[in-house]
Amino acid sequence: MQLRNVDLNLLKAFDALMDERSVTKAAARLALTQPAVSGTLNRLRDLIGDPLFVRSQRGVVPTARALELVAPVKQILASIEAVLRPVDFEPGEAAFTVSVAATDYALRAVVMPFITALRPLAPGIKVAVVQAGTGAIHQRMERGQLDMALLTPEMTPPDLHSQALFDERYVCVLREDHPVAGKRKLSLDRFCELDHGIVSLDGGGFSGATDEALKRLGRERRVVVSVPSFVMLLDLVRSSDLVALVPKRLLKEPTGLRVLEPPLDVPGFTKLLAWHARTHEDVGQRWVRELLVRVCAAKR
Repeated sequence: MQLRNVDLNLLKAFDALMDERSVTKAAARLALTQPAVSGTLNRLRDLIGDPLFVRSQRGVVPTARALELVAPVKQILASIEAVLRPVDFEPGEAAFTVSVAATDYALRAVVMPFITALRPLAPGIKVAVVQAGTGAIHQRMERGQLDMALLTPEMTPPDLHSQALFDERYVCVLREDHPVAGKRKLSLDRFCELDHGIVSLDGGGFSGATDEALKRLGRERRVVVSVPSFVMLLDLVRSSDLVALVPKRLLKEPTGLRVLEPPLDVPGFTKLLAWHARTHEDVGQRWVRELLVRVCAAKR
C-alpha cells in the first residue's frame, strides 16, 4: 500500500464505522448515503486486503485487523485536525465538547470548580461528565467517546498520558451536635465504638482503607451503612449519629459538620488526569487540560 493511494475519506469512513458499528449510523454521521459508505468500505477493503467488517444481526462487527487499525487511524485523524486548526487558540471563540470521566468524589472535588472556572473563559465549550466506572477507559478514549478521565494511579492504563493533580488525605466527620463533637480529638477506642458509614463505589462493601489500617493495629470498627456516594454519606452524617472518614477536599464548606483528625494513619490517594494520544496534540483539548490542572493547584 502506497501513501498516494490513501484517501482521507477512507479513514474517516473507517473511523465512523468503528464507532457506530452500523453502516446506516455511519452514513448519517458522515452525511452520506448508505451506498456511498458501502462503496468507500469496499475501496478500503481492497486497499488493506482484509474484510475489516462482517455483517451481524445488529450491524457490523470489526475483524481482528480492523481492531489493530483503530488507534493508528484515530491518531492520524486527530493529528490532521490539529494541523488544520488555527495555531492561536481563542477560548472565548471555541465551540466543542469535552467529555470527562469522574467518580462521585472527583465530580465534587475537581469537576465542579473546573466548570466554574471554565464558563467565564470559554462559554462555547460544553462539558459532558460520565461515570468513571462504566466501561474500559482506554477503549472509550480510543473510540473518541471520552477525552479525559480523573483517576488514581492504580486505575490508570499505562499507555495513557497522565499528570498528577494533587494528593488527598482523609479526615473524620460527624454532625455538629454529635455526642462526641465537643472533643478536640477522638481516641482510637472511642472511634472504634462509634457507628460508621462508608462509600462503596462497587456497591455493598463494608470495608475500605480505614479498615485495612485498623486491621494492621489489631483493631476493627463497626461499619453499619454502605452507600455509593460521598454526597449521600455526608448528608447521612449530618442527620444521624454516624461518623465517617472522607477526603478532605470534599469539606470546603463543612456546614453542619465537625471535622476531626483520625486517631490513626489512613493512607490517602493521588488524583491524576489521564488522556489518550488521540487528543494529546489537540490545541483546544490541551488548553482545557491546562485549565483543569491550574484549578486543582489553586485549591490546594
